[in-house]
Amino acid sequence: MGKPEIRFKGYTDEWEQRKLGDLVDRVTRKNQDLVSELPLTISAQYGLIDQNEFFDKRVASKDVSGYYLIENGEFAYNKSTSTDAPWGAIKRLDRYENGVLSTLYIVFGIKENNPVDSDFLVSYYSTNLWHKGIHEIAAEGARNHGLLNIAPADFFETKLMIPQDIEEQKKIGKYFEELERLITLHQRKCDEVKSLKKYMLQKMFPQNEQKVPEIRFEGFTEAWEQRKLGELVKEGILEAPLDGNHGEKHPTSDEYVESGIPFLMASDIHNGEVNIYSCKYITKERAERLDKGFARNGDVLLTHKATIGETAILSNLMTEYAMLTPQVTYYRIKNEERLNREYLYSFFNSLDFQTELKTKAAQSTRPYIGITAQQNLKIILPTEIDEQRKIGLYFGNLDRLITLHQQKCEELKKIKKFMLQKMFV
Repeated sequence: MGKPEIRFKGYTDEWEQRKLGDLVDRVTRKNQDLVSELPLTISAQYGLIDQNEFFDKRVASKDVSGYYLIENGEFAYNKSTSTDAPWGAIKRLDRYENGVLSTLYIVFGIKENNPVDSDFLVSYYSTNLWHKGIHEIAAEGARNHGLLNIAPADFFETKLMIPQDIEEQKKIGKYFEELERLITLHQRKCDEVKSLKKYMLQKMFPQNEQKVPEIRFEGFTEAWEQRKLGELVKEGILEAPLDGNHGEKHPTSDEYVESGIPFLMASDIHNGEVNIYSCKYITKERAERLDKGFARNGDVLLTHKATIGETAILSNLMTEYAMLTPQVTYYRIKNEERLNREYLYSFFNSLDFQTELKTKAAQSTRPYIGITAQQNLKIILPTEIDEQRKIGLYFGNLDRLITLHQQKCEELKKIKKFMLQKMFV
């Protein structure tokens, strides 16, 4: 018996321990009449899902008449382990009316008299409380292609703690169902905006030597112009000198300190953001002995070695400047009435530029684009600065929407993880 740390108001009774087999019945119906031709797999992240969608191919046999037929609302246990699911995964079929599963899975449904709420059971199997019971019955070693060696009879002997009042079960189940719905909503919105951004990056910049884009803001009709990148920006990278007369080589790991001047690496730049909070730091004295790589807020960063083509505007520096690894170039606008910073960042993400960047990098022994080659990269831009600003603002707003939905997703996932630890026994 026991009580969770957090529970809904009005419920004070202790929870009771029940055997899984008292709450559910095993399902062993075969698909002999070919009711379904939909082969399913269980993913720890996506639940019961079409094999074709998850694997991009069909893994099941051509003849699925000998497979289990699982109906919507029934559960299945995948005994295969992974990093995300060290003791396998137990999921309910929600996406489809029915489907077929290999007989290696254990399929079950809630008993007819409903001794347990289905949504509560979904939430319970999202915790790790059931892992202990599986650990106790799992035989040593593995068989059946790496699946845990667990007999169905032993599986249904595992125990779980549930509220005695089914109304409390229902409230818990609905609470987590709503959290999951919100997570899915924000993830879907995030994916939609990412798809829109990808599409517009192809349509709002001229391609294949064209002078105007397919999609353009109203009121602009002038042909765009092509220039070399080096004509419009100042750029710099931290380069290892050939001798001791031009500064010192970039820092080694034993020179990093807890705080000081940020030393940004290519891995610190991802998805349009600079992760300034997890980067390495060096002392100001050490930074001043380096001859290049002084990046400041407002500079556009571009990775050009190893990781090619990641870009971001440096904007969250709390220090006067940051130092850059030799894998990163900073670009500083020479004339802001000639080239808009946000436009440059957006152009760096465009299909033509990314293709040219990766093509030139692939021509070297190791993927790399030197400073001279970067200066000669083509940039195509509107002659009117207002059009540049509108394009930069448009993609900046898309990035903010993507970040917003990603942050909401992460916040909700943290809440869900915390409450799964506190609302069950």
